[in-house]
Amino acid sequence: MQASLRWSIFPTAIAAVLAISGMAAGQMVSVSPNTQPIMLNGTSGGTKKDSSCAGFTSDQPNHTVQVTADSNLRFTLQGSGQPTLLITGAQGQAFCVQADRLSNGKVEIPGRWTRGTYSVFVGDRAQGQNPYTLSIAPQ
Repeated sequence: MQASLRWSIFPTAIAAVLAISGMAAGQMVSVSPNTQPIMLNGTSGGTKKDSSCAGFTSDQPNHTVQVTADSNLRFTLQGSGQPTLLITGAQGQAFCVQADRLSNGKVEIPGRWTRGTYSVFVGDRAQGQNPYTLSIAPQ
């Protein structure tokens, strides 16, 4: 009976560790020039104080975006609090925009995105943790 109990706990523990590690890495999505708009949800903020733009973020990205071909895309963040949107690329480039008092919590980063993997951090300047919606759409 004890051996049976140990063998049932072991797979459960492995599954829990894998689930937690997957959550820490953030949600991964793939986009291309013909992609339909993608809507992602999450919670902004974290405990890591980032550069002057991003405010407080998580240690891990909220989302990882794989751009499969050079594309004109628009990242649109809608959130409450004092949201910030930081996108970093594999070549070291970083794009960061904060919501201001006139934007009503909306942040946009449009542009030409080259093929590659991008880390998306949704922060908060006041270290708040608020729900948000992130849209990635061709423009």
